[in-house]
Amino acid sequence: MQPAQTAEGDKVGRSNSFACILNGSAGSRAAADAQSRVTELFKARGAQIRILMAEKGREIPGLAQSAIDGGVSVVVAGGGDGTVNAVASVLIDSGAVLGVLPLGTLNHFSKDVGVPTDLEAAVETVLQGRIARVDVGKVNGKIFLNNSSLGLYPSIVRQREDVRKKGRGKWWAFAIATFRTLRRYQHLYVRLQTDKAPEIEEETPFVFVGNNEYEVCGLRIGERAHIDRGSLWIYRAPRASRTALLRLALRALRGQQPSAELEILKAPKFCIRTQKHHIHVATDGEVTTMKGPLYYSILPKALRVLVPAAAGQA
Repeated sequence: MQPAQTAEGDKVGRSNSFACILNGSAGSRAAADAQSRVTELFKARGAQIRILMAEKGREIPGLAQSAIDGGVSVVVAGGGDGTVNAVASVLIDSGAVLGVLPLGTLNHFSKDVGVPTDLEAAVETVLQGRIARVDVGKVNGKIFLNNSSLGLYPSIVRQREDVRKKGRGKWWAFAIATFRTLRRYQHLYVRLQTDKAPEIEEETPFVFVGNNEYEVCGLRIGERAHIDRGSLWIYRAPRASRTALLRLALRALRGQQPSAELEILKAPKFCIRTQKHHIHVATDGEVTTMKGPLYYSILPKALRVLVPAAAGQA
């Protein structure tokens, strides 16, 4: 990833104030271990950090806001993409900087901005990294750092949570949910309107909206080379059957160019209308129900985030 940077030498450093928000039950062993480890790593580097524990995800924005109100200059999100999203939603236009400790399962955002997966190296990035500015996507007031989607994926996530409530593990639940969704999914009727093109009216199993361009084939599938180019990328597969969807997936995994079923366009903002008054929308892996129409836009370089010092340098 090559994020836009501030002026040369714009770093945070150990003299700043730090708060870290960890997502997890305050009484759990994993949360206690993470709290102890993060505190230890900062202390070993001559820095102090205040740990704020969120017992539930909905507490995260409030904790981030209290940290900013208390004069904290760097708010660190310790968790996965959902935690990072919740912290970032408060930091935009606040003057504070986002730090990331990738403690989640997939950590898409931290990988795309170049934050190391190793916790010690990630802490060093918070303390010695360079401030970069990255774009933020937005749909009906809710931000996304990675992507937003309609159709198949929100259905899979909702099915997965139902399966997990019955005691299944995360990956097994995801596999079951995917099978169930594909077995009985319905095409989504959408009307997509951008500023510079005629309205698109189509049926599609999904609409995937990326905050900047995603790789759709090869070894880097699902990754982004840039998160500061100021455009949303919209991926659809109009009228694609189950067989066509499988063909798309196989071609992508083999590193082949997408077949004709996949259609792509980019725009800084657009509107999606469906036949439903309310629709399930995924943003960075979290599903919410939104009232239509859906207004998408991008906030260019709206978020300040700490990345490794070498990231983005020519």
